[in-house]
Amino acid sequence: MSPSSLKGRKIAMLATDGFEQSELTEPKRLLEQAGAEVVVIAPGDHSQITGWNVRNWGDKVEVDQPLARAKADEFDALVLPGGVMNPDKLRQIPEAIAFVQAFSRSDKPIAAICHGPWTLIDAGLVKGRKLTSWPSLRKDLENAGAEWVDEEVVADGRLITSRKPDDIPAFSSAVIELLAA
Repeated sequence: MSPSSLKGRKIAMLATDGFEQSELTEPKRLLEQAGAEVVVIAPGDHSQITGWNVRNWGDKVEVDQPLARAKADEFDALVLPGGVMNPDKLRQIPEAIAFVQAFSRSDKPIAAICHGPWTLIDAGLVKGRKLTSWPSLRKDLENAGAEWVDEEVVADGRLITSRKPDDIPAFSSAVIELLAA
């Protein structure tokens, strides 16, 4: 992909405190490197959110826009980073679920990595879909009607999922390819 393959594309990255640091910062870097504008969106009125870096609190990331002001029609795609705490919090916030559902209703790409698919369950977007995630989510996803597979990256239509930080290059490439098409 050329450095400008996503020029003019605007991607929402929805997260809150406890996101897995590499699963937000590295896809963000790679998508921006491909020319996209990536907007970090978080619930509440925080100017920053704090990552989780493997076993400890990580770095703070600037929030570009509060969830209350974000509208799916202003974006070309949505990325949901993982981390255990992040999606567990997001799935309990009705506005976060509505935001995710708005992307699906508009047939816009949604990409989730690691524990990120937890939010997809609560948004009602996994039934009949093939996807992957961190292995501990397998039963949750299957119970919600998904076909779970253990693969680096899975694209089911406009839904892209990956398992873990090691999969970030393939995950980011799949998002870039879908948006550049």
